[in-house]
Amino acid sequence: MVSKRSRQTGSVVVMMALSMAVLVAAVGLVVDTGVTYMVRDKLNAATDAASLAAARAVSQGKDEATQRANAQAAAIRFFNANYPTNYMGSTARLNAPSVVFNNGMVTVSVSASATLPISFLGLLGVSPLTPAVASQAVRKDLDMAVVLDTSGSLYYQGSNVIASAKTFLNQFNADQDRVGLIHFSYGAVVDDPIRPVARGFDRTSMIKHINDFDFSGSTASPEGMYWARQQLNSVPTSNNNRSNLRVIVFFSDGAPNSFASYLTWKTPSDCTKAGVITTDDDSSGTPGGLYRTDVQASVLTDQRCNPNYAYGYDRYGRYYYDIDDKASALPDWYNGHNPESKPNDPNLREFAVVTDSPRKVTNAVTFTNVNRAARNLVEAMAKKSQDEGIYVFTLGLGSALKSGTGVDGEKGEDTLKCMANSTDAPARCFNAAKPVGLYCYAATTSDLTPCFSKLASAIMRISR
Repeated sequence: MVSKRSRQTGSVVVMMALSMAVLVAAVGLVVDTGVTYMVRDKLNAATDAASLAAARAVSQGKDEATQRANAQAAAIRFFNANYPTNYMGSTARLNAPSVVFNNGMVTVSVSASATLPISFLGLLGVSPLTPAVASQAVRKDLDMAVVLDTSGSLYYQGSNVIASAKTFLNQFNADQDRVGLIHFSYGAVVDDPIRPVARGFDRTSMIKHINDFDFSGSTASPEGMYWARQQLNSVPTSNNNRSNLRVIVFFSDGAPNSFASYLTWKTPSDCTKAGVITTDDDSSGTPGGLYRTDVQASVLTDQRCNPNYAYGYDRYGRYYYDIDDKASALPDWYNGHNPESKPNDPNLREFAVVTDSPRKVTNAVTFTNVNRAARNLVEAMAKKSQDEGIYVFTLGLGSALKSGTGVDGEKGEDTLKCMANSTDAPARCFNAAKPVGLYCYAATTSDLTPCFSKLASAIMRISR
């Protein structure tokens, strides 16, 4: 006869066994779910990196077969670099990357899965988990203007700027992407105009021009920005010729301090030409000029546009002319590229010089007005570009951008952020309803190439 106590003891043992089984299953579920999520996140990061790298690598090669092979090789290389062997004990499997060409658009698809080791649930007869993910990057045809600062403050960093700019260009497709190249200091030079109809760009010509860059002059940022927008808008809209993705990439190491203008002169016959009027960054002195608008650093040869005496050499070795003795007024509107016969044509007004926003500027030819107008103009040009659907990406080099300069002691990088409409831009200029670009800060020249690469990746992400 079995006693009541024995029967109770047996029931407790059964209940404990069942409870332990449930507990083991619960622990197994928690552990396995956590590991699965971690593996899936790592797979996502690896396939995302692989698809973006493949989209960039499509630029390499003269035909689709070579471009596809380069893209697939890049996808495999970046996936392996971003998914460590035996991560969390898993075994990853990358499927063959797909690269599809279709009317100027390339779609890269990357998928992968991972098999997890025998787990707690495996002990209960449940099959091992196999998380799987997929990423896709769509690389659209691109119209892009690249604007590079070649002012004198970059003299000792010039070789690094040149090397990084060439690396950046190599990430784009010379057969499909339209690219224009501009450099500026006092004036701005369109080294390689964007092709208005045919696709592609002459990489060899651009590399040669970049190699020949000389670093001297001031920072007439509005001149570089003016030509960047003009180049993109020179591509006609007829027959859907413009690319859906239009981008300006703007590099500088300082705050704007110069711009082109037809000035009003005390003696009207003194000067009838447009020239670049310039200030330094130390909030003192008088405006200098005038410099040619179409070359990097050269005074106007018409001596009526420059007084006969020199103000001297500034700290960058630039030969300054003191012009406030003869010039009586700045124009109401930016007119630096108007025809000489129509310097103040009311039909050619886009960007106000005399304004209360965001910095107050009057007509007087003073350091304050010229310095403020230079910053106002480049921001206004970038804003107008964004109104037209153009993305602006900016890259700043050096600690000077972190310091307040000019008459208002503003940081140069705040202007670059405003130009980009980046999410970290000052509240006065950020507009989430307009194309949001990116500002990348390179503290030293060793950060230049990574920054250019970050911008290239961001441009790819826009089209995803």
